[in-house]
Amino acid sequence: MRYVAASTLFVALAACGPNEPPGQSPASVSAERSTEELQAQVSALASPYNQANYEAGRRAFAQCRSCHTIAADAGNRVGPNLHRLFTREIGGVEGFTYSRSVQDANFAWTAEQLDHWLQNPQTFLPGNRMAFAGVRDDTQRRDLIAYIMIESSAD
Repeated sequence: MRYVAASTLFVALAACGPNEPPGQSPASVSAERSTEELQAQVSALASPYNQANYEAGRRAFAQCRSCHTIAADAGNRVGPNLHRLFTREIGGVEGFTYSRSVQDANFAWTAEQLDHWLQNPQTFLPGNRMAFAGVRDDTQRRDLIAYIMIESSAD
């Protein structure tokens, strides 16, 4: 198995800092919705994501924000935009250049697929270019996926 060292990941993410494109700050992503409304949306998700904590997921998304955007009009970064992630095939963002392994993969994103991917992207799909060691903690991963489910479908 190939792993990206956690310390290397931390340095890479820290170097990127909290640079966020306009409209992508954590506060503005959900500016029109209250914490209670957002948590109610989480409660309506399928199990186990209905037990997630939206705010914890938002904080966990900080790991992703240096490479990914999630708003509809935010564009791509080092990684593709995650808006409408659960309505598309892997490698389906127009204008993003994917690795050969992603181009050759054949599945639609589901919460379960994302859960396996986030555990360790390199073992889930060897040869992809995502330089991320993964989210090992089950609860943190569940919260993160619930957050992505809510925010990637928001317009």
